[in-house]
Amino acid sequence: MTTGALDRRTMLILAAGVLLVLVLRFGIMTDKRPEVVAAFDSVPLAEKRLAKLRETVATVPGKEKIAKQVAAELATREKGMILADTAAQAQAQLLEIIRRVGKDEGIDVRGAEEMKVRPLAEDYGEVVVAVSFSCRIEQFVNFMTDLANRPELIATSDIRVALGNPKEKTVVVRLGLSGVVPRKLAPEKKGPVSL
Repeated sequence: MTTGALDRRTMLILAAGVLLVLVLRFGIMTDKRPEVVAAFDSVPLAEKRLAKLRETVATVPGKEKIAKQVAAELATREKGMILADTAAQAQAQLLEIIRRVGKDEGIDVRGAEEMKVRPLAEDYGEVVVAVSFSCRIEQFVNFMTDLANRPELIATSDIRVALGNPKEKTVVVRLGLSGVVPRKLAPEKKGPVSL
């Protein structure tokens, strides 16, 4: 082969290769072109966003401290809940507290009447007990004061006071008391069934 024939042959192969590359580039793989992506945010906007994130991160320790304080306060307040495994045990504990406070004041608290458990908000339940007794008025005032000073979360829900013996200055009391219990002891509310 001569130099002229070799140059011609090389030129034909080179032309075929360039033609093949052009066909592939513009004919077959047109959607594979590299794209230039524009930046969505400018530098000042990115700096503002970074400053806001830093402010948010800086408030986290303060929020954690507040959350710990609230959890500690909740634990302190929930110490007064009547803790029991069943609703009947919670009612018995509340009745025992009432009788113990009554005994300290010289009051004979008789049997319980209306005993029920009902929901109290989303997280708690309420155990209700009604008792009757007769005593002097100062004994009743001291009884109510002692109940208010108890660590348990106990409140009166119903008070009925009637005249007992006027000569002995006694009154007949029907007292409804309720205590806070965990929600698991309160029955679920059953609403109307909708079809």
